[in-house]
Amino acid sequence: MTPELSRRDALVALGAAGVATTGLGALAWETLDEDESDGKSPADQRETLVAAAEALYPSDVEGVETFVETYVVGRVQDRTEYFEGVQDAARQLDDHARYWQDAPFADLDRGTRQEVFDGFGLADAEADPDGNEVERVRYYLVNELLYAFYSSPTGGSLVGLENPQGHPGGTGSYQRGPPE
Repeated sequence: MTPELSRRDALVALGAAGVATTGLGALAWETLDEDESDGKSPADQRETLVAAAEALYPSDVEGVETFVETYVVGRVQDRTEYFEGVQDAARQLDDHARYWQDAPFADLDRGTRQEVFDGFGLADAEADPDGNEVERVRYYLVNELLYAFYSSPTGGSLVGLENPQGHPGGTGSYQRGPPE
């Protein structure tokens, strides 16, 4: 069975991140006010975030686009400074890909996207919202996308976390024996 991320998974991950999920509405990228002063459209940043998730998440996971959009929009809604950090991280990653691969990050195949991560130094970077560009990309993009995935029921179940924090599972999840 192919694991599939859903909007519900994103809402559970938002709850685990401490975001109140009641009254969040549509949670679509278009609901955010965006600044296009750098010449890159909001769609470019959205595509970069989805492409980053596709490179970070297991290759057989489906539903990544809806999951990422719902999670990111819910996470940045009413948090202007945080939203600017996410946008800046997406721009930095895309600029790095354009410089080294002569193509937007979203246009690269999965293996090349991972090479961009490695070449940018993201594997060894500390996550720091006030740090250098690599540390900010690690904080706002890589860590955030990984946290969202593994705190969701679908992502958590792939690593044996049957009942991730914030996911209602009750006693059924710990009264079952281990899978055989």
